[in-house]
Amino acid sequence: MSTDAATSSSSSSPLVSGMYHRHVEQENNTDGSQSIKPETLAAAAVTTEDDDMEPLPSQPSGAHMLIEESVIQKFMMCFDRLLIGVNPRWRNWIIRGIFSWVMILGFAKLVSMGPLVVSLVVLLIQIKCFQEIINIGYTVYKSHNLPWFRTLSWYFLFTSNYWLYGESLINHFGFMMNKHNFLQPLVTYHRMIWFLFPVSLIICNDIMAYMFGFFYGRTPLTKLSPKKTWEGFIGGGVSTLIFGFILAGIFSRYQFFVCPLEYDEEKMGLATSCIPLPLFQKTIYAMPKPFSFFKRTLELYPFQLHSLVISLFASSIGPFGGFFASGFKRAFRIKDFAATIPGHGGFVDRFDCQIIMALFTNVYISTFAHVASPNKLLQQVLALTPENREEFLRLLRNHFKE
Repeated sequence: MSTDAATSSSSSSPLVSGMYHRHVEQENNTDGSQSIKPETLAAAAVTTEDDDMEPLPSQPSGAHMLIEESVIQKFMMCFDRLLIGVNPRWRNWIIRGIFSWVMILGFAKLVSMGPLVVSLVVLLIQIKCFQEIINIGYTVYKSHNLPWFRTLSWYFLFTSNYWLYGESLINHFGFMMNKHNFLQPLVTYHRMIWFLFPVSLIICNDIMAYMFGFFYGRTPLTKLSPKKTWEGFIGGGVSTLIFGFILAGIFSRYQFFVCPLEYDEEKMGLATSCIPLPLFQKTIYAMPKPFSFFKRTLELYPFQLHSLVISLFASSIGPFGGFFASGFKRAFRIKDFAATIPGHGGFVDRFDCQIIMALFTNVYISTFAHVASPNKLLQQVLALTPENREEFLRLLRNHFKE
């Protein structure tokens, strides 16, 4: 996902141009025999020992893939006409930049539409990423005639999502199911800031790593992704730390980001207003002695201190999602997972780092920033047997009497 060096553009699809073709060219001699060209022997000599894997075909399979490919090629042809005469390196930079802004503005619009829309879009992105990965596996192993390959793959996706999302929703909102309005189960969530902040950090790291790598990249970072450089990795990391600290302060000011979603029975709708948690209220901190000569105290949001840890992870460990994806693509000898986004590749190419970041954020919230939800506690109490409920109430009364 995080690419910090320029990639050469091509009017053909990145998926098609990235396919690995292994063939032997032969030509007929005058005597009717066949001989192998010397350059073909040289090419065959550099193949690795894992070349027994079946190479991908030159064209993606499936009608939907061909339609997607055709649309992207038309886009690229239009850009080629507009950018004719421009150096291929800068042409790719321009195309990549245009679609980066399109995605950023689209993301901002989705966020403004509320958490329900964001949740649905996340689910759709997850399905699209899964489709891209499954298509690669299906294309490679199609000749093995594996029965029900796609059907079983999609079955496992939907059953796992049903368990994960269903379990979470029941724990949080189960007690609201007896209410009349279907919107009332959406009474609470982890706060928008815990979704937007880590996602924004990965976006920042991707962009700044690419920019630093494009202009200053000289030293390769890893063989898995030769176009990633140390200059891009370090530049993106420092930029992410600064950006994260500033963004945490901005988000903490607005209730839309820091308040849980609540159902307003009077307005018969959803509202986001609350007294922010101490985590999102300004606090005065004493400066460490080495810096006390500059300023004795500093007023910050506590979340800004958390942001330093999260930003450090996003800039140092987050990019490994891209490295893993690069290794996966090299194993299947492809350049991109798909050609959905011109200049970027497929959805997996854009969201590979987000997977690791989402896992870390979930663990971080549970470990360091978890606050018990009254609604979730009520659901757990209602799940008790009548005898256990009475015991719970007795313990609760005794606790407050003391």
